[in-house]
Order: sequence, then structure tokens, then C-alpha cells
Amino acid sequence: QVQLVESGGGLVQAGGSLRLSCAASGRTFSNYAMGWFRQAPGKEREFLATITWNGGSTYYADSVKGRFTISRDNAKNTVHLQMNSLKPEDTAVYYCVADREYYPGTRYQDYDYWGQGTQVTVSS
Repeated sequence: QVQLVESGGGLVQAGGSLRLSCAASGRTFSNYAMGWFRQAPGKEREFLATITWNGGSTYYADSVKGRFTISRDNAKNTVHLQMNSLKPEDTAVYYCVADREYYPGTRYQDYDYWGQGTQVTVSS
């Protein structure tokens, strides 16, 4: 089992930045690809980004490419999502995810482990 705990969410004005963090515990962190999803009210879960176990490759949804950056620190068992140029449509609950596959994919079913989520609200 892998436990994931997100932090760093909050309220920010449009155009601002936030940095989300996810602390992992329970298994060898460096064996897992890590990623981020979000879910806005009334909408389906949306893939945002994923990073391979060694940080060698990253993948982004078109909606956040160029604005969001995923990174990981295997020594600290953490993964981050730096979010810049935030827009009101970025308002959602953001989830940290993990999976043993090198590149799990972009569907929420592709990830075995999920955190509880952290709320991000972007005001206009």
C-alpha cells in the first residue's frame, strides 16, 4: 500500500501561482510513477500530469502544458505540482496519484493509489 497526502491548496487570484505537494509513505517511493488529477464540481476527473519513477519523463494534459510543472524528490518521497498563470477554470479538488507502471497513462483507472485531495480555488 502507498499512502498519499496532498498539501498546498488554497485560494489564489487569477494569474497567480500555487505549489502543491504530495507526501508518500508505505512503499518504496522511487518504484512508482506519480501524477496529478483534478475534479471540478459536476465534472469528471481530469488528468493533469505524470512523472516516471526516476523523473526522466513527464507528460502533461494540453490544458495545463506550459503552465504546470510536475517534479519529484525521491530522497524526500515527495512530488510537486507547480501551477502558474492560474485561471478560474483551474478551480477543482486536486489529487495526487501513484502507480507501479513506468507510464501508467492518462485515465483515472490507470492509477492504483489516490490521495484525499486538496482544494484549489482561483478567483477572477
